[in-house]
Amino acid sequence: MATIPNRDAIALIHAPLGRDAQIAVALLREAGIPSQAAPDLASFTACLGDDTALAIITEEALRDADLRALSAWIEAQPSWSDLPFIILTNRGGGPERNPAAARLSEVLGNVSFVERPFHATTFISVVRSALRGRRRQYDARLRMEALDEGERRLQTALAAGRLGAWELDLATDMLTASATCKAIFGHGPDEDFTYRDLVKAIHPDDRARVLATLQNSVETGSDYSIEYRTVWKDGTVHWAELRAQLHRDRAGRGIRLVGVSADITARLEAEEHQRRLNEILEERVAERTRELEQAHATMMAEVSQRERAEEQLRQAQKMEAIGQLTGGVAHDFNNLLMAVLGNLELLRKHVGDNKKAIRLIEGALQGARRGASLTQRLLAFARRQDLQIGPVDMTGLVAGMADLLQRSVGSTVTIETVVPEELPPVSADINQIELALLNLAVNARDAMPDGGTIRIELKQARQPVASDELAAGDYVVLSVADQGHGMDKETLQKAIEPFFSTKELGKGTGLGLSMIHGLALQLNGDLKLASEPGKGTTAELWIPVSTAPAAEPEPAEAPAENVGPASGPKRILLVDDDVLIAMSSADMLADLGHEVVEAHSGKEALECLGHGAAFDLMITDYSMPGMTGGELARAARQIAPRLPILIASGYAELPPGLDLDVARLGKPYTQDQLAQQIGKLMISG
Repeated sequence: MATIPNRDAIALIHAPLGRDAQIAVALLREAGIPSQAAPDLASFTACLGDDTALAIITEEALRDADLRALSAWIEAQPSWSDLPFIILTNRGGGPERNPAAARLSEVLGNVSFVERPFHATTFISVVRSALRGRRRQYDARLRMEALDEGERRLQTALAAGRLGAWELDLATDMLTASATCKAIFGHGPDEDFTYRDLVKAIHPDDRARVLATLQNSVETGSDYSIEYRTVWKDGTVHWAELRAQLHRDRAGRGIRLVGVSADITARLEAEEHQRRLNEILEERVAERTRELEQAHATMMAEVSQRERAEEQLRQAQKMEAIGQLTGGVAHDFNNLLMAVLGNLELLRKHVGDNKKAIRLIEGALQGARRGASLTQRLLAFARRQDLQIGPVDMTGLVAGMADLLQRSVGSTVTIETVVPEELPPVSADINQIELALLNLAVNARDAMPDGGTIRIELKQARQPVASDELAAGDYVVLSVADQGHGMDKETLQKAIEPFFSTKELGKGTGLGLSMIHGLALQLNGDLKLASEPGKGTTAELWIPVSTAPAAEPEPAEAPAENVGPASGPKRILLVDDDVLIAMSSADMLADLGHEVVEAHSGKEALECLGHGAAFDLMITDYSMPGMTGGELARAARQIAPRLPILIASGYAELPPGLDLDVARLGKPYTQDQLAQQIGKLMISG
């Protein structure tokens, strides 16, 4: 309860002598305050509870009574509760002149005294003051319950990510660790796990490095981040990754490290296995090359060409493997972020004006949104970015971005554009091209720390014959050239590799050029880089010419809240095999006012539809074991042909061949995005 509803919270009265009880009940009734009188102290104590707003007792009822049961109840109150007591004393018997009455404060705690005979206004004033105090206690309970719920959901998210939480008190070396954290070091959930146990579990060859890194974080306040080997009690060697931040007191002194831990043994073993496979492949290629050189000492040109082809094959295989791994990681991370963002958004609505809780939640939301942005870059690199392909006027695009580009590069950099009056439209995604141009401009700015000129040029080019990079045909070339420090040949060859960056630590993800390269491949184009040390760098994005005319801008759509009756409460079938994500999505839908029925597999969803239950909409995850969301959509249409269907996916695009009339929503999505999509579906349906 947010306040004290009259129908739930009551004033409990114990005045066994005279007419005090009747008078108090009558006065409270006139004031609109429900009350209940107890004939004896035992029944009075038995009636006490969280719904008791205040207690009114006459002094003589407590004078010679056994107060142990009452005192025990008062001591057992939850931390948020301090039940207010009003003691009715005799004239001249106030606490200032009556030590016996004053001692009641020690037993009852939160006590106000009213001397009899009292004026009705005085009595009701004291009662209302006590009620206001009780309301604040109920509000405190709500805030505590909300924080407890937030903590529970955070622990659920940590468990879903297989992350162990830990905290080290720097003054006492007291270590607090979750069960998952203990398991990472080979300890059971109920075993003691001290800081000494943690240090002892570090591999002897890594111990000095670990302790030195820890000491540096404490002294400098830098984030603690390290990977090292651990030795379990059974003698087996594992790998752990620990990350933490330093918490300080108001004086700025570091008081504790708070962080998370993860078991990365499987990941490193997989990387090592891949490294060995690459070494074997390289050895075989090298051996084969030697055989060719010995057998054909005179077809050097042919050997050189074969070596180049084999190197390209190895590079393509490596990039494809990294792309598949990256896409899978981004998908799983999108699912995890879906639960975190959804729960945080809902939690934000229930913390009221608690500034600290709001600050913590906003910080977590910002971090989760940065994670979502990173997954979009990963998906672009993996060539799984969902592109809205259509005719794009490159001349209008560059002109329209002029102000944004200039603000992005700053006043020390001049932007020079060379754009012909007429260019054919290209076949591309306008949003992704804008993002690519902005990335290239920012890279060019970073290459000129002392300022300079960035030259942005558009031109039409023709590829007369097909090559390894481009098909034959007409292209529009978007080039961005800087006057910066440039790159040598070795650096230039690595420039489009994922996570490679020439920027200092913390100033780049190394995904900008790889993202643009992935975009170019999706568009059947290419990204070409040319650079020399001291002479700057030129990046060319080749985009195929479109055979269709450029489309006119579409009018802005009405926001979700203005879609009319179609946005009212709906009965929705929610299908997701991940219980954590299903719970988060169901909470968001329920918060929007919809009725939600959950199913955790395609089979279970079809049973719900087959039983004759009527639904306004089905929302389903795409990647589910046994039956995908696409297969479920086809089967559902056999049962309910007109049922609107929304498919959500942690991948940025759905696989080809899904020719159903369904809407899609990429994970992670916000509650607003979910509401907008539902509104569109209801209108179009």
